[in-house]
Amino acid sequence: MKLHEYQAKEVFADAGIPTPSARLAGTVDEAVAAAEEIGFPVAVKAQVQVGGRGKAGGIEIAGDAEEARAIADDILGMDLKGYHVDRVLVEAAVDFVDELYVGVTMDRGEGRPVAMVSTRGGVNIEEVAAEDPEAIAREHVDPAFGMHPYQARKAVYDAGVDRAVARDVAGVLTTLYELWDERDGSDAEINPLMVTADDEVIAADAVFNVDDDALFRQPDLAEMEEETADDELEAKANEYGFDYVRLDGDVGIIGNGAGLVMTTLDLVDYYGGDPANFLDVGGGAKAERISNALDMVFSDDNVDAVVFNIFGGITRGDEVARGINEALGSFDEVPKPVVVRLAGTNAAEGMEILNTDLVTVEETLEDAVQRAVEYAAEVKA
Repeated sequence: MKLHEYQAKEVFADAGIPTPSARLAGTVDEAVAAAEEIGFPVAVKAQVQVGGRGKAGGIEIAGDAEEARAIADDILGMDLKGYHVDRVLVEAAVDFVDELYVGVTMDRGEGRPVAMVSTRGGVNIEEVAAEDPEAIAREHVDPAFGMHPYQARKAVYDAGVDRAVARDVAGVLTTLYELWDERDGSDAEINPLMVTADDEVIAADAVFNVDDDALFRQPDLAEMEEETADDELEAKANEYGFDYVRLDGDVGIIGNGAGLVMTTLDLVDYYGGDPANFLDVGGGAKAERISNALDMVFSDDNVDAVVFNIFGGITRGDEVARGINEALGSFDEVPKPVVVRLAGTNAAEGMEILNTDLVTVEETLEDAVQRAVEYAAEVKA
């Protein structure tokens, strides 16, 4: 479960991590009133769970009430990378001199939690990791003993954080790890952790994702779950019982089994495309479930083409084919090109059943992915 920024900041603030004064607003008038109560300048921030909000116009600074009203009017109701914005967080703008990054996640390769610090805050940390991995200091933690104080200090010093704020940053990192551990987190990060001219550190953004399987141990966080679905797609995923993650690309992906879906995502990226989602229909998917999966992916305005990758074990190829025919046959015109690859149990029967007037069929996964990427590129051309 992904918390919204305002929810994550509440959790962080309760644990003692400094955050700006802030109010949540659902209307323009509420946003202006919040800004006047907090005091200008303020940041007005779209509350949707997607990266790059600032570049997409979802975060703006207001210097007075007139600007706050205009900005709130622009952001509320906007479509931000496919997400409808119905709430904004109005918070005190931070006059900063530096931006840092701190985070905690599970390093599955090492089988241990890892705490991370970088002086390259305020930018996409995934890009930093890919382009300059040495810019991120990492410290692995033994979960049996937790993070020792020296480990937090080492990560901060290895990252090159200014000594004037090193102790405070180490304190924030320690608290973040304790939250991640005690609250069953999967990912926790602050990007940016801002440094002011007075050497104060403030969490200007907050990410906290919780392990769904541990929510029974976190009743207060579980209560936030209903508020975390940003749009109709996440509500549909919950309704249909799908494992679904929305991404920023334009190639929709449906498969059965997490490993198969992840492989498909990797291949879409390898062949120059951008995955739009992770959608696992699970094992033994019947025709209705397949139809629901297509309904979900078609509902994403960012999707320009769909690749359907099924390897039959419990899932039968003929059932999948019937679901695809049923879903696509309900349209006067198929809204987006669909490429299908079937293999495994009853794949041959499924190939015979598939209505090739509605879909493109490829024998190999590589061919299916390349064709879907080509279709998406043609839409953009």
